[in-house]
Amino acid sequence: MPTPDPRVDAYIASAAAFAQPILREIRQRVHAACPGAGEAIRWGRPAFLHDGKLLCGMAAFKAHAALSLWPRDGQPRGTGQGMGRYGRLRSVADLPGTQELAAQLRLSMQRIGAGAPALKRGPRPPLTMPPALARALAAAPQASATFDGFPPGARRDYLEWIGEARRESTRQQRIAQAIEWLAQGKRRHWKHERH
Repeated sequence: MPTPDPRVDAYIASAAAFAQPILREIRQRVHAACPGAGEAIRWGRPAFLHDGKLLCGMAAFKAHAALSLWPRDGQPRGTGQGMGRYGRLRSVADLPGTQELAAQLRLSMQRIGAGAPALKRGPRPPLTMPPALARALAAAPQASATFDGFPPGARRDYLEWIGEARRESTRQQRIAQAIEWLAQGKRRHWKHERH
């Protein structure tokens, strides 16, 4: 097994207590099925590489974890609840069986080895700027300049985060946090970026 990436160790250690055993189990299963898999951080989350190409990635959130495999093979993404192929993982029991996951990982390795092209997605539709965020940005020129200077994906991260809030109080808290981070020149996922 290649040397573990200390950033992956740190990510797991900083995850919620329920998610840590899920992430450790995914990591162990990936290395058992793909002994040469390398570790990295992609999009602020742990990823595993085969021949330098993305094989799979995992993530932890407040109430669930997720596992995504690449290259995409056209199969359904699971429950549709949460990101990743297997939906919202709340315990190790939610993971696919050990042999099933190993077979899927080997298939992904074969697709990488065969030079399978990544499935292309069409451009994502633009997101609408929430009016409350537009007002907050207008009142904070430094934050507005940072937001406007970001590439589309970095702007989208903020828009999705704010737009996903279910309660108005949560939305207002996220807007306030976004303005603070933007005024400091930070992207939405700045805590997980390389320094």
